[in-house]
Amino acid sequence: MVTDLLNWLQSLPQPALVGATGLLVFLECTIGLGFLAPGESGLLIAATTATTAPRFIILWVVVTVCAATGDSIGYAIGRRFGPRLRDTKLIQKYGTDAWDKATGILQRRGAWAVFFARFLPVVRTLTPAAAGTSGLAYRKFLPAAASGALCWSALHIGIGAALGEAARRVEGMLSTGGMIVVGVLAVVAVIALIRYKRKKAAAVLTDAADDDSVTRRS
Repeated sequence: MVTDLLNWLQSLPQPALVGATGLLVFLECTIGLGFLAPGESGLLIAATTATTAPRFIILWVVVTVCAATGDSIGYAIGRRFGPRLRDTKLIQKYGTDAWDKATGILQRRGAWAVFFARFLPVVRTLTPAAAGTSGLAYRKFLPAAASGALCWSALHIGIGAALGEAARRVEGMLSTGGMIVVGVLAVVAVIALIRYKRKKAAAVLTDAADDDSVTRRS
């Protein structure tokens, strides 16, 4: 069953599959759309088809470019609207505290915050616009965003490809009932990973808030 699904994905026209994956990642990286497009999940699924070096490299290049382009658009939105962006319904919905803390991190840590934010859910969607609002120069933002996208996409494509290969091997050894158990465990593992990433993002923001408090007192 799993092998049939993976083989079906691999049989799809590669330009269409890669293009759709790049579009999802692009939308996730663009503020206002990042909370709707499942870019990371779509990338992991598409990465199961990266069974050869050319497939891996093509998907890697396209996803990296799309992610960096989406970040650049988010940055441009932040530069265009500035502090007013904080008062929009989108930011109000997902929390002005997170926005303020993300901006604070950027003001102190600059491009490094842009790089590491790529690996944190939710935060990576807000960071480009926050970077534009905070006044971080684009010549510093772009290299950090591009290198973050390069590493993030390589990591997730590698994970997806490994999961696809492992699923094929496991299905060859297990019965249908065993595959159901494995599938349930995989879902639980993915949910646990997402929760861990969100807690990590919250911890980063909390540390930033503590640093702000110490700075103001001193």
